[in-house]
Amino acid sequence: MAKKRARVNNSVDLISSLVNVALWLTGIIVSLSVGFAMTDGTLSLPRWLGGSLIAMLAGWIVIVLTLLSVLLAIFGKLR
Repeated sequence: MAKKRARVNNSVDLISSLVNVALWLTGIIVSLSVGFAMTDGTLSLPRWLGGSLIAMLAGWIVIVLTLLSVLLAIFGKLR
């Protein structure tokens, strides 16, 4: 009985890990998509929020911070 529970727990841990990786990758892809869309002008802000210049700056901030978080996450896992 204990061996069966151990297999079930290992399966749940594996599935949980795979779901976490999938969600993390989805977040990275969405963040980079939004960031690049803002820098290209596809996504913009209304004038009263700063317009295209602020959108472009925010896009670059999103891109840089996303890439930085990916690197930090990878280095954290390797550590």
